[in-house]
Amino acid sequence: MQPQCDLRGLWLLLLSLFLLLFEEARAGRPLVSCPAACLCASNILSCSKQQLPNVPHSLPSYTALLDLSHNNLSRLRAEWTPTRLTHLHSLLLSHNQLNFISSEAFSPVPNLRYLDLSSNQLRTLDEFLFSELQALEVLLLYNNHIMAVDRCAFDDVVQLQKLYLSQNQISRFPLELVKEGAKLPKLTLLDLSSNKLKNLPLPDLQKLPAWIKNGLYLHNNPLHCDCELYQLFSHWQYRQLSSVMDFQEDLYCMSSKKLHNVFSLSFLNCSEYKERAWEAHLGDTLTIKCDTKQQGMTKVWVTPSNERVLDEVANSTVTVSKDGSLHFRRVQVEDGGVYTCYAVGEAFNETLSVELKVYNFTLHGHHDTLNTAYTTLVGCILSVVLVLIYLYLTPCRCWCRGVEKPSSHQGDSLSSSMLSTTPNHDPMAGGDKDDGFDQRVAFLEPAGTGQGQNGKLKPGNTLPVPEATGKGQRRMSDPESVSSVFSDTPIVV
Repeated sequence: MQPQCDLRGLWLLLLSLFLLLFEEARAGRPLVSCPAACLCASNILSCSKQQLPNVPHSLPSYTALLDLSHNNLSRLRAEWTPTRLTHLHSLLLSHNQLNFISSEAFSPVPNLRYLDLSSNQLRTLDEFLFSELQALEVLLLYNNHIMAVDRCAFDDVVQLQKLYLSQNQISRFPLELVKEGAKLPKLTLLDLSSNKLKNLPLPDLQKLPAWIKNGLYLHNNPLHCDCELYQLFSHWQYRQLSSVMDFQEDLYCMSSKKLHNVFSLSFLNCSEYKERAWEAHLGDTLTIKCDTKQQGMTKVWVTPSNERVLDEVANSTVTVSKDGSLHFRRVQVEDGGVYTCYAVGEAFNETLSVELKVYNFTLHGHHDTLNTAYTTLVGCILSVVLVLIYLYLTPCRCWCRGVEKPSSHQGDSLSSSMLSTTPNHDPMAGGDKDDGFDQRVAFLEPAGTGQGQNGKLKPGNTLPVPEATGKGQRRMSDPESVSSVFSDTPIVV
């Protein structure tokens, strides 16, 4: 019986070993679990402060958090780990001497969500450097020597939410990172403080939604002082954005090599910031966004008459779209007033008020009619041109007049009254002038007696004719003869 018991015990021991090896193989865990220079706790490996020049080999494949901070790592090559770490979600590489990172260095860690590269010696961020990290959410790059950021360095990092680039030497604002519809659609925090930014794309920054501007930190930069910069940060201060409210004293700019607080630019005589109202004309289509400081908030709009705006209402000109925006189909005068947006979120609630001004006329397009002011100006110019044409380009009506012979005093008769193009001369003026100089238009009246126009006596043959006192002396016209201007038969003499 003794040999049978020993044989049964041996079989039980072999079966136990087999089951243990089977469980280890099913779990996929290698026999070597924790490197000698690291401290391991479950799936966490801490290898910090070990003066390591290279990353330890044979890292367990189940590693979820790897801490390599405070070492002497200088280069992160593509083959820094021979094991593919698919479970790794956090990698800490801060406080090393890293000055080179291969574009393929992150291929073994495709599911990484948190990467700390702060306090190193990095100088540039090359193109497609982080493209393998499509699940990355937080990236720390502060306290390096970064001077240039390639426009394609963050391509395909669509899940990135927080990017820390402070305390570097960046001089160009990476607008492609925050522009609406850009490469990082979920980015809510971009820290560019303590760099060398001098100029900002102010019009583009003003158009950004509030949830991006709320996490855009720009303090401690030598920005150029001007009123546009003051208006930008005054608007952010009015909206109580964290990027301004948390660092008001550190927001400064440079003018004449002196630092000035952005909110103390009295020497520029900048106008105070005032929130502008939305403007519309009759029949316009308008969309007003509820510009909240947080994404994904539930939004409710209330009209000036304190009535809630519903999502879909038949025959209604005002509705709320799916993204929470207020949409006007055909603006009417009665649509004007102050609209209020109540937003409810997980972290906080927010209330926004928007004023709408409606002008009681339609706005014509570019090709419809000219503006009234321009029409008036064109009319005035045309009137002046027509007057000048009439004065200087009208043909002379006296083209057929020839050279007149000297007039004879014996042939003159006061039965004809004369209108001259020149004024009457003094009878005592110099008498050496030629009688031919006097050219007249005469209107002849029929001889005879009787009264003329307006009850005046028509000039006849009985009126005395004064004698000439000198050669070429002109006679003064009889004042009563002016009535003959209204004669019916003009002739040229």
